[in-house]
This record gives sequence, structure tokens and C-alpha cells, in this order.
Amino acid sequence: MKDTNKFIEHIQQGYDPKGDYIYMGAAMLDGKPIPEAQVKIPLKTMNRHGLIAGATGTGKTKTLQLLAENLSEKGIPVLMMDIKGDLSGIAQASAGHEKIKARHELLNFEFKPQASPVELLSLSEQPGVRLKATVSEFGPVLLSRILDLSDTQTGILAIVFKYCDDNQLPLLDLKDLKKVLHFATDDGKDEFENDYGRISKSSTGSILRKIVALEQQDADLFFGEPSFEVEDLMRTNLDGRGIVNIIRLDDIQDKPKLFSTFMLSLLAEIYSTLPEKGDSEIPELVMFIDEAHLIFKEASDALLDQIESIIKLIRSKGVGIYFVTQDPTDVPKEILSQLGLKIQHSLRAFTANDRKAIKLTAENYPISEYYDTKEVLTSLGIGEAFISALDEKGIPSPLAATMMRAPMSRMDVLTPSEITTLIGSSKLVSKYNKEIDRESAYELLNKKIEFADKEEAREKAKEDREKVSKTSSGRTSNNSSKTQGAVIKVLTSATFIRGVMSILNKAFK
Repeated sequence: MKDTNKFIEHIQQGYDPKGDYIYMGAAMLDGKPIPEAQVKIPLKTMNRHGLIAGATGTGKTKTLQLLAENLSEKGIPVLMMDIKGDLSGIAQASAGHEKIKARHELLNFEFKPQASPVELLSLSEQPGVRLKATVSEFGPVLLSRILDLSDTQTGILAIVFKYCDDNQLPLLDLKDLKKVLHFATDDGKDEFENDYGRISKSSTGSILRKIVALEQQDADLFFGEPSFEVEDLMRTNLDGRGIVNIIRLDDIQDKPKLFSTFMLSLLAEIYSTLPEKGDSEIPELVMFIDEAHLIFKEASDALLDQIESIIKLIRSKGVGIYFVTQDPTDVPKEILSQLGLKIQHSLRAFTANDRKAIKLTAENYPISEYYDTKEVLTSLGIGEAFISALDEKGIPSPLAATMMRAPMSRMDVLTPSEITTLIGSSKLVSKYNKEIDRESAYELLNKKIEFADKEEAREKAKEDREKVSKTSSGRTSNNSSKTQGAVIKVLTSATFIRGVMSILNKAFK
């Protein structure tokens, strides 16, 4: 039998922050929660990123919901990727339940049902505030990584962007980019060669094929105007509570390329927009990426490097990123090593591979004198999880098998009528849900080609007229010379002279 008092002291040493915090629940000893052994996550370390993992049905989504609503209550804006479509209930207060009441009695914690202020966003044609970005905002480097281009193709894309900058050709959507690539090796071939060097048609063809593949995942819905402004993710309501922004992604589960494209562009935009914060007391924004494996599923090495780089740097902007997935190995180890908070729900050991995965997962957590990590990982109940966090000094806290408190909001989705009402009250819908197709590279190049064709036609017509004029002039000159020669020949002939002399003699007689 383990010493309960020592256990409480052990947990309190690691989870007793001096500043503000989120209460997660109570640490368990021998399978039972100890209310005095409270597990608290310091807000100061919430920008150190994190992982929420576990098998299906173990409570990952509810843990995500718990963190999000508590951050909102502390005045911190939240951004959640809702892949399965089951996070919208955070906009409504919990109706309560006997099981919830019983759980909180064990935790000795008062349960207060509460809704969070929510904004529904969308990448597709689903109801919600539309998210878009222009091709120009991506830039050639980021776009090259998304398209997995070779060094040569990346160079060509950089030239295309430079040409558009030099000639005031806005690159807004994918049809703009495709038009410039066609122009570079067709109507504008000479212009490109003179100013930027020769561009291979086979290389532009390869780039175009990769753009088409991206379009097939409905990326054309994402590229365009109006561009979404990062500042609109950083709002609080009149009560000072952070807005929970939920991006509805349940219709793009089979489009990992589009998902990773959006995520990378969003992270890059947030990083470039927000000022340096250093180690602030509370984060500026916290992002939760559900079904995180979709980001990495088809990501190239170059794209993974870009994501890893941004994850490392974005912390200094006061932004925390939390990956939610079934297996920790879904997240590349280079990124996994950057995650300060780990919440591991139960894993299932049905196969030999499952047992290997559990062993590997257990090795990622601190050794504990109170738990056999491998054994506990498979015996945790629903709403229970191992937690390993960082204290306010950045030191890893002891491993705590925790009975989690329940979310204060509804643990179910909104009804269609509730969604309609929520979207109807949005201040951002009128700002972003409009189609803008201003004159850009596609239209301007079409005009340029049309003008060049007209000029070429004029020049050809002029040349044809000059040829006709020269031919007519030559004929007239030749005919005149021939006529004059014939007249002179007649006037000087002997027959003509004798005739004239005969007429004169008759006249004088």
C-alpha cells in the first residue's frame, strides 16, 4: 500500500503553480482519485505546445473541450480544428448528468454548467465564416513546399512571382498562377527569356500538374479573396472571455493535402503577423488540431521541416499548438520533442504491434515510483489520462494518472437550427462571406495577349498594304515606259516621216 500523504505531496510539488492555471482533475493512486492531489496546468506554460492522445472512445475530444472552455474563461482566444464535427456543443451549457455529478463528488469539485462564446468558420461551402488566402500571401517558398517541387521547379516559381511583382500582376487564386505559368512558355516566352532567362516547358508542365492535383482536393475554394485576417482569431467578447473559433472540417477528411496546405499557411500567417512576446504570463492564442495525423499523412520532408520550424518559433509569439490524435507516433518525433504538455488516454493492446506501440509510448513519459506506466496505459477508464506537464520554470512535472473533470459545456453537437442562429449572430459573416474576383494576373494577361494579337494583326495588315502599293506602283511605271517607247518608235519611223512629208507637199502646192 502506497503512502497517500507522500503521494499528495509528490503531486503538489509539481502541480502547484503560483500564477493562474487550469484545473484538470485529481491524480489517482491505486485506481482511485485523491481530491487533495489536484492536477493544475499553469497558463504560463500553455504556449509550450502539447499532445492529447488515446484510443477511440477514451475521452480525447472531451479533454480538448475542457481545455478550450477553460482557456476561453481566462480570456484566451482558442482555435479548434473540428474534423469529426463534434466540437460545436461548446457553444451551449451542459445539461448535467448523474454520472457527471458522481464524478465531481469524487473530485470534491463544484460543477458549474457554462457555454463559451463561439465563432464557426469554414474552409468549404459549409455554413460558417469563410476562410481564404491569396496565392501571393503564400509566396514561392511556402507554395513550393506544399506542392513538393524540385529545386529547379522552385526556382521557376520564384521567377514567376518576381515577374508578377515587376509587372503589377496580382496572384490571387490558382487560375492566376496557372495563367502566368502558361504565359511564361507560350505568348510571353520571349519576354521571360529576355528578362529572366529561359524557362523549360516541361518544368512548368510538372508544376501545373501538381497544381491540378491540389485543385482536385477543392483547394480552389481556399485560394482567393477576401483574405482572412489573423486579428479576427484573437477576439474576446464583452465579458472578456476568449472567443472559441471552431473551423468545421468534417467534409475534408479525405483531403489531407488541402488540410495540410491550410494549416501551414495559417501557422505561417500567425507567425509573421504577431509580435514577439517572449515568456508571457498567458498565451495570446491556443490552437487545437484534431485528427492531427491528417497534417502529416501526405507531407513531404520539406513540408515537415517547415512545420517543425514554425512549431519551434511560434512559441515566442505567445501561441500554443496542441495535437490531438490516437497514437503519439502519428506526430513526427522531431515535433513530438517540442511538446511540453502530454495528456495520454488509454491505449488498446489487441495485437503485437499495439503492444510495441504501448511500450514505446510508456518510454516517452517520466519514470514514476507510483505507476507501472505500461500497465496503467491499458487500464485507464473513459475520462482518465496520464498527464505530464511543465511547471512555471519549465521543469517537467511528475507523471499523474488523472481522473479528469467534465466539460462545463454540452458534450454533444449543436442542432442545425442552433448552428443557423449562431452563424446569424456572427459579425464576421458579412465581412468574409462574399465573392470577390477583381482584376488580377489572369484577366490582365488575357488583355495583354489580346492587345498583342491586335497589334500583330495591325502590323500584318500594314505590311500587306505596303506590298500591294509597291506592286501597283511598279506596274504603273512599267506601263508608262512601254507606252512612251512605243510613241517615240512610231514618231521616228521612216514610214511616219514619209507620210508627214507627203501631206506637207500637197498643202504647199
